[in-house]
Parts: sequence; structure tokens; C-alpha cells
Amino acid sequence: MNSKVMELSFKYGSILVIGIVILFFSLWDEHFFTYSNLTDILRSISIVTFVAIGVTFSLTVDGFDLSVGSTVSITTVVAAALMVWYEQPLFVVIVVPLLIGAAVGLINSLLIVKIRIPDLLATLAVMYIVAGIHKTFTKGYSIYNNMQLTDGTVAPGAFSPQFLWLGQGKWLGIPVPVILMIIAVVLVHLFFTYTRWGRQMQMTGGNEEAARLSGVRVKRIRTAAYVASGLFAAVGGILFAARVGTGQVDAGASLLMESVAAVFVGYSVLGAGRPNVIGTFFGSVLIGVLLNGMTIMNLQYYTNDIIKGSVLVLALAVTFIHLNRKKS
Repeated sequence: MNSKVMELSFKYGSILVIGIVILFFSLWDEHFFTYSNLTDILRSISIVTFVAIGVTFSLTVDGFDLSVGSTVSITTVVAAALMVWYEQPLFVVIVVPLLIGAAVGLINSLLIVKIRIPDLLATLAVMYIVAGIHKTFTKGYSIYNNMQLTDGTVAPGAFSPQFLWLGQGKWLGIPVPVILMIIAVVLVHLFFTYTRWGRQMQMTGGNEEAARLSGVRVKRIRTAAYVASGLFAAVGGILFAARVGTGQVDAGASLLMESVAAVFVGYSVLGAGRPNVIGTFFGSVLIGVLLNGMTIMNLQYYTNDIIKGSVLVLALAVTFIHLNRKKS
């Protein structure tokens, strides 16, 4: 009986908690459960969800990408610099940050797959390197329209309306970032469920040696996972710049913990017990709802970190209690 209760609580606990939190804030403030506020919540979690999808890829192959936050920051400032400093067309503004994200993923995979540095140490080192590069590139300043350059002149370019539409626009009344997030979640879910590469990534994460003996090219699969992680972090950086209309040097600083928390909350959604993109989405929703509700309650902004940290600890506790019970 107790075992069944534990299984049910692990399988549906996260969704139940989301429902309880939504009910609590709805009773607290009548404006919480409105279309405009719910779309605001979804829009606020869109960037975190993209970054968390990247983390999901790395965790699926039994790795861990700590460099996603720095990748968000560097792609945000590069996209801004290409428009404000160099007046580049929209195509270049989008493609170059994506290439940077892929390059960060390749460097991570080189250190992890070829040189065999443990994932956490390799991505931690890359995190600091990337952070140093983008701060050197910007000299520590954020990039915005009409900013004054070091030579005393004014930056010649500006954020284009088409680019800002990606982060601030709507289509059929739905925020564009929300549409992009839903498309990404569906496509990545289909990738892991129905494609050979997706299943091989899960096999590699489940048992690397067994996957190798089954003919899976493990090194190639792990490399692809880290490149995907860098690409999704880059998309998060592009959307961040498009939403705020500036290139902020520390844009990704807070996104690392939120994305990791979202992924680990997602472990338990529907009893998956492993990284999965649907669970990651629900994890992002839980964090978004909590932050939005605390804002409505006028709690101090610095309490947000306490709540986010508590959510991460709770998610880790539930996940590892369940995994240890399965092993025993």
C-alpha cells in the first residue's frame, strides 16, 4: 500500500503541486488566473525552457552542461552588438549566435569525449572562459540603442523591429516566444520518442557500455547532445535580447539554476524517472508560477532565490529517493 502511494506521489506529485500552487495564488488574487497573466507566465518561462531543454540533452547522455548560462550571455551580447555596433541584417544576427552556441557545445564535447575530462569540470571551465570572453568583448558594458562608444561617438545601429518581434510580438494573440517554446517542446519530444538518434541518446545515458556493445557510436551521440545543448542555450540568448531590447552582460547568470531546477522537477513528472522534455516544461511552469505568484504577493525580490533553491532541493530529494528505492 505504502509502495503504491509512493509511486503515485512520484508520478503525479509535481502536477498536483502545480495545481495546488495555481489554486492558492488564484484565491489570493483574482487577477492571477486570467488570460493575460497566464500568458505572461508562459512568456516568462519561454527562455528558461529553451535553456532547460539544452540541459535535458546533456543529462540524457548522463552528462551535465554548466556552461549554458554563459552561452546565453555571450549570444545575447553578440546579437545586440551585431545590430547596434555593426548594423548587420537579421539573418546574420540570428545565425552567428547559433554558430557560437554550437561552437561552445563542440568545445565541451572535445574536452569531455576526446580528452575525457569529467562533464562537470569541463563545462565549469568552459563556463568561466565564455564569461570572460563576452565581458572582454563588451568591456563589461551592456549594449543598447544610441549607446556611447569608448571613442566618444554614438553607436550607429539599433535593434531591428523584426528582431524585437521574436521576443515581444504576438501571433493570433499568443506571444511569439510561447509559440516557439511549444513548438520546440513538441519537436524535441518527438525526437527522443521516435528518432534513432533520440533513442540512442537515451540508451547512452542509461548504460554507456551497453549502448557501445549494441553498436551505438557513443562519442558521436554525446557530441551531438552537447552541441544541441549549446544551440538551445543560444536560442535562449537570442530570445532574451529580443525581449529586453538590450544586450545584458549577465543575462544568463540566473538562468542556470532555474533551468537545472526545471529539469530535475521534470524527472518525476508522470513517473519518467529520467530527463524528459515534457517534464522539463512542467518544471519550468512550476518555477514560473511560483515567481509570478510571489510578485503578486509583493514579496521581496531576493526571496526568489530562496524559493528557487528550495524547489531544486525538493526536486532532487524526490528524484533521488525514488531512484534509490528502485535500486534497492
